[in-house]
Amino acid sequence: MNTNDNPYQVTYLDDYQPNRYVIEEVNLTFNLAEKETQVESKLYIKLNDNSDENAPLVLHGEELKLDYISLDGSELLENDYDLNENSLVVKKMPNECEIVIKTTIYPDKNTSLSGLYRSNHLFCTQCEAEGFRRITYFLDRPDNLTKFTTKIIASKNDYPVLLSNGNKVDYGDLNDGRHWVKWVDPFKKPAYLFALVAGNLHCTQSTYHTTSGKEVTLELYVEHRNKNKTSYALASLEKAMRWDENTFNLEYDLERYMIVAVDDFNMGAMENKGLNIFNSKYVLANIETATDDDFESVESVIGHEYFHNWSGNRVTCRDWFQLSLKEGLTVFREQLFSADCGNAIVKRIRDVNLIRARQFSEDAGPLAHPVRPKSYIEINNFYTMTIYYKGSEVIRMLDTLLGREGFKKGLALYFERHDGQAVTIDDFIDSMEKANNKDLTQFKRWYFQAGTPQIKFKDNYDNHAQCYTLEIEQYTPETADGSEKNPFLIPIRFSLIDSEGKILISERILELTESKQKFKFENVASNGIPSLFGGFSAPVKMMTEQSDENLLFKMTYDTDLFNRWDSAQKIYTQIIIDLYHGRIIKCRN
Repeated sequence: MNTNDNPYQVTYLDDYQPNRYVIEEVNLTFNLAEKETQVESKLYIKLNDNSDENAPLVLHGEELKLDYISLDGSELLENDYDLNENSLVVKKMPNECEIVIKTTIYPDKNTSLSGLYRSNHLFCTQCEAEGFRRITYFLDRPDNLTKFTTKIIASKNDYPVLLSNGNKVDYGDLNDGRHWVKWVDPFKKPAYLFALVAGNLHCTQSTYHTTSGKEVTLELYVEHRNKNKTSYALASLEKAMRWDENTFNLEYDLERYMIVAVDDFNMGAMENKGLNIFNSKYVLANIETATDDDFESVESVIGHEYFHNWSGNRVTCRDWFQLSLKEGLTVFREQLFSADCGNAIVKRIRDVNLIRARQFSEDAGPLAHPVRPKSYIEINNFYTMTIYYKGSEVIRMLDTLLGREGFKKGLALYFERHDGQAVTIDDFIDSMEKANNKDLTQFKRWYFQAGTPQIKFKDNYDNHAQCYTLEIEQYTPETADGSEKNPFLIPIRFSLIDSEGKILISERILELTESKQKFKFENVASNGIPSLFGGFSAPVKMMTEQSDENLLFKMTYDTDLFNRWDSAQKIYTQIIIDLYHGRIIKCRN
């Protein structure tokens, strides 16, 4: 995988190569100042397995002033390394060494809001996807997992709160009015999960006890004017922590969990390990000004970033082409959480409306791409509806195919196998296969093949043989990315209902694997009306038009609540169109 030194250079999935070196540990010291901040990093580096000895070390870096570099205590001279706008290359490397790098960065001038920046008297970081290279020279790629120790030094009067990832292990005052805090994160992580916040913030604190009895301190930091808007966010955090324990047996792993919610954070939210940073509009609410939707949104986004602690942090992405591995999976987990906390069918309807309105349009437009794309020019353009929400629907289809217990078994095996690793979508699917003894080779097309499948169906009932036949056809139109279109494995939640609303064929999952496929059902007492794609069991478009009578029937009798709602929407839409055109509307008694 290239280092993308040329801003217009294309990065390809097929070009991925492992790191030649790994940074096993880094000790960071920040001497914070508004105009010029000094950063010292001590890197403990080892040659990666099966890599060539004496290969040069290439570290990423942008908008940095290099002040000093040494290797095992000896300062390097200019002819020992190459320096350009995007990288620092150490020419001769031993198999193991300590490199010390001192840099100067300029937080006040950092208008990119990537890396470390200062805004409204607050220091803050945003390192996903490639922001850490604006802090110090580093292997700024998600497959480099490092243990971080961070010491922050700053004016005590101006920046009384100094936060970073992990556990707070030491602190003290200096003679010149400054103070320092030291943080240690015991879990290795990629640089994109690093976080630092320094400012004058109010802290609301509570305590949470995990299922195993461990005490966790919960802290929510906000600007002082917002201190009366924190209680719901903290309650939502506790609810999310308990839900993840009860649902997926996933327990929190640090001594404290911190959230910072400030007006000037440039992203919506970021799941940095143990120190989530949010824009305050997504987290803060009180009963006097917030709506029900606001409270639901707070609960959802708090849950999403917390759930990343496992699906994204403890197990992370090997490269950015695997982005949906953490985002699609976490969106799905968030959706399950929100459904359990509120009305499940209302939540599902909202999620489907979002897919239909925005992701289907993305699939049909010039920016169509698979859930796992093959290339990119600018990584920040990767954060799309397809990566997040179609990725979530793909995970949901796995849950449908395997059943909830089978999905849980697969997820448990995935975390057991890959805890502390940077992995791929193939690793995730392999865990699902092994845990359930099911071949998912065809299913993986959902990851590398773009487009929204279109579905047509027709059915027939043989009264003499009492046999019901359902024929379903799938077709995926061409997309702008030019990806090949082969049949998907599509799970169809199906049941059959007679004219009086009685169930003829109870709900089951049909697996559509061919372009055209017949499903036969014997010993069916009478003809009926099919209920297809219950709960929106796959992100597809239904192209077969249904009569008003059938839609009214399904609106009344369908056992799947989503399909009832969907049938009603189609009826109401047709009525509005008929009224617009002055057509006579026939009502069924």
